[in-house]
Amino acid sequence: MNAFFSSVAGCHVRWQSLPGSGTPLVFVHGLGCASSYEYPRVVTDAAFGGRQAILIDLPGCGYSQKPQDFSYSISDQAKVVAELVDHLNLPAFFLYGHSMGGSISIEAAEILQERLSGLVVSEPNFHPGGGFFSKKIISFPEEAFIQSAWQQMVDEETSPWAGSLAVDAPWALWRGAASLIKGNNWLERFVHLSVKKQLIFGEFSLPDDDFSYLASSDISTCILPACGHSMSWENPHALAGALSDFCR
Repeated sequence: MNAFFSSVAGCHVRWQSLPGSGTPLVFVHGLGCASSYEYPRVVTDAAFGGRQAILIDLPGCGYSQKPQDFSYSISDQAKVVAELVDHLNLPAFFLYGHSMGGSISIEAAEILQERLSGLVVSEPNFHPGGGFFSKKIISFPEEAFIQSAWQQMVDEETSPWAGSLAVDAPWALWRGAASLIKGNNWLERFVHLSVKKQLIFGEFSLPDDDFSYLASSDISTCILPACGHSMSWENPHALAGALSDFCR
């Protein structure tokens, strides 16, 4: 793992650079996840095409430090992603974000779009209100979630998500979920970005109004077979192929 000090988060943020060719693709994970946990299977798949990949563990997640005085808001996490790109001095890069990471990537793209070769998001939070797990997390006061509800959620989770959920800081989870619930106009901001972009959905997550809306516009969309929201472990081969196709 590599690390840099984030002045935004006030902590060391860790990331992996997996060697390869072409313009690198930066991966931004979702709520309760970590890129180091979620994406090695995707980027080592033959369908990914051997492109260079940069996997960031956002503050509060995975191998990165977990300060208790950071906001963990979508906007501040986007600034951390931008810090990483600046730290690496990337003249050009692609950006991929999933779920909460999609919302973060939309805001990071606004900061970095002069160097951004393209943005691809999969099932992002486009609107205020959050999803099922954000609402579940926020149903508890922050302190109650930290003290007991987080551990109960970890103990009850049976999907591969349990592994990264167990090592993410509960305060990062709660504040990230709160930021998703508060929300923003991420759909409009995505549409207005003047970079190459694409929306990916798993077929089990459809129908979806936002996907239909963007599919009827001139924005590229992609449907992955045999998977839903958790596409990185439900069908990593299909995700790897879609990302490779987008980055060509």
